Amino acid sequence: MSNSLLVEQCKQNNRKAQLTLYKKYCDGMFIIAQRYMRDAAAAEDAMQEAFIKAFQKLEQFKGDVTFGAWLKRIVINTCLDSIKARKLEIQSLNEETLHIVEEEDNWSVPNETTVREVEEAIESLNESHKIVVQLYLLEGYDHQEISEILNISESASRTNLHRGKKQLQKHLKHLQYGTGY
Repeated sequence: MSNSLLVEQCKQNNRKAQLTLYKKYCDGMFIIAQRYMRDAAAAEDAMQEAFIKAFQKLEQFKGDVTFGAWLKRIVINTCLDSIKARKLEIQSLNEETLHIVEEEDNWSVPNETTVREVEEAIESLNESHKIVVQLYLLEGYDHQEISEILNISESASRTNLHRGKKQLQKHLKHLQYGTGY
């Protein structure tokens, strides 16, 4: 059954269609939620809440993007809302101490680095750097979108990304030296 047909049936509160759509997307959305939440239970809670929101707001889905992309945005926003609610508020940087960070095109990690090592390195970042790095590098948001999502300035987004990348490089380089390469 096509997504558009499933979505239409879900708009009519067809429980079978809702379950089918849930099963189709739950694994992928759980992975997205795990990028933001500290543990699997919190990620599952955020994913479940996101599906509830999606089904409640299904009338707002116009089909200008894929259903998966629309749902992914809801999952990410739900995770960010949950983080804020848990008093892990992103510390806004003092605008007076910020400087504009130029984008670095030469940013890279060693070729021997595994995906797991990168994930662990991202997990080790402080909260404000981690979320900006995830939104920018993993989700593909630009600084304007990140500033709107997190309610920070674009320069704060750039600075958090810059500092997060520096910490990632340092962490990954340390891993490489620590294993005898």
